[in-house]
Amino acid sequence: MDAFFALGQGFLVALEPTKLLFAGIGVLLGTAVGVLPGIGPALTVALLLPVTFKLDPTGSIIMFAGIYYGGMYGGSTTAILINAPGESASVATAIEGNKMAKAGRGGPALATSAIGSFVAGTFATIGLAFFAPLLVQLAVSFGPWDYFALMVLAFVTVSATFGESPLRGLTSLAIGLMLGLVGIDILTGQARMAFGVPELLDGVEVTTLAVGLFAVGEALYVASRFKGNPEEIVPIKGSLWMSREDWRRSWRPWLRGAALGFPIGALPAGGAEVPTFLSYVTEKKLSKHPDEFGHGAIEGVAGPEAANNASAAGTLVPLLTLGLPTSATAAIMLAGFQQYGLNPGPLLFTENPALVWGVVASLFIANAMLLVLNLPLVGLWVRLLAIPQPWLYAGILVFAAMGTVAANPSVVEVGMLFVFGFLGLLMRRWDYPVAPMVVGLILGPMAEAQIRRSMQITLGDPLVFFENPGSATLLMLAAIALLAPFAMKGLSRFRAAED
Repeated sequence: MDAFFALGQGFLVALEPTKLLFAGIGVLLGTAVGVLPGIGPALTVALLLPVTFKLDPTGSIIMFAGIYYGGMYGGSTTAILINAPGESASVATAIEGNKMAKAGRGGPALATSAIGSFVAGTFATIGLAFFAPLLVQLAVSFGPWDYFALMVLAFVTVSATFGESPLRGLTSLAIGLMLGLVGIDILTGQARMAFGVPELLDGVEVTTLAVGLFAVGEALYVASRFKGNPEEIVPIKGSLWMSREDWRRSWRPWLRGAALGFPIGALPAGGAEVPTFLSYVTEKKLSKHPDEFGHGAIEGVAGPEAANNASAAGTLVPLLTLGLPTSATAAIMLAGFQQYGLNPGPLLFTENPALVWGVVASLFIANAMLLVLNLPLVGLWVRLLAIPQPWLYAGILVFAAMGTVAANPSVVEVGMLFVFGFLGLLMRRWDYPVAPMVVGLILGPMAEAQIRRSMQITLGDPLVFFENPGSATLLMLAAIALLAPFAMKGLSRFRAAED
């Protein structure tokens, strides 16, 4: 009953005219950037961080959440029409969606994608509303050693799941942790790694790093690979409406996709890629028309797209309750919270319940807005694909620089922005994930504070991390998550050598 009451209070916040405006802007921007290949919600939220630092915190976080949901919706449009997923989570949708579009059934493919996203997003948001308070009750009993172990688990899982190589992910994390040491030590008051630059005494700004790596780095990377070849867009033929047979074949995949996406998205090492491909494989096995897979089976669009959007709501569970990001967009949203002096976690539910429950309630509203927007305006989203890439990414560079100057008018800050942008270009060129670096910068100082508190309480006894059941369990999970990818690689090489 407490969750019902809190959610009702959240709707009172989310239904305020200004909050509805923020939600509407968020879903429009999110859908637009989801449609554009290579520009995901993480990049958009990163660009908006320096612009929104003086706006209402609740409205801004609602807008960021709307961008996240909208980006997940919009990614399916490009996946279906030009076989270029806007997000990695839309790769599974592209397998059957583009085949349907080439067969003249792009309309039903887009329709089942939009309706499935709405159904799954609604169920997953209900799960978020009722599951999050239970996790908060557990987290309230955590000691500093438990929080440190939890952050170690977050470091390992984020590093191991982003990108192809766990070692590269750990390298990216190490750079982020090193950047987190820059500034004044809170306990001793001594400057660390500031190199005599006054602007560095306050530490490296998360917004500068996020905008540099995601926006500037992505723009430079695309420019370095641009060949001037236009994308081939498959025109939408026929009606957008689904036939009775399409509905009959779609509703079960929608529910199964939601059931897979939400719990996996809520896991520390979840993400959206695993449930979408798992949903695709499941639908292929359960389908009464397995021969259609590979040629445009509607179940192969309905299930993965539902799993994709359900996982977005699942990702917000660890972010809001524990302050742990499990996706690149969640990492940037965490930076958004910190921009307003807010630390996601169990205390946020008691210190600022209006914001938390306003954001949760706004997800229901954003979901409905997206369903209303996506189908009638699909022609507009397709026209966005005609924007020349040089114009698009030149605009991103200008907007990134202007936003950083507006937030912190300093030559040093702008210089750091483009240094981080060049670093982002190199990391993409050599396939190093950038999200672990942002996570390291955000969570590194927090982990340092927790380990210091633990040492002070126990008079320097490191065994406290292994004697306490909670922290010992979390550290064991972190060790498994760290060693599992290397063990799997070794096993696959052994099998290959035997063959």
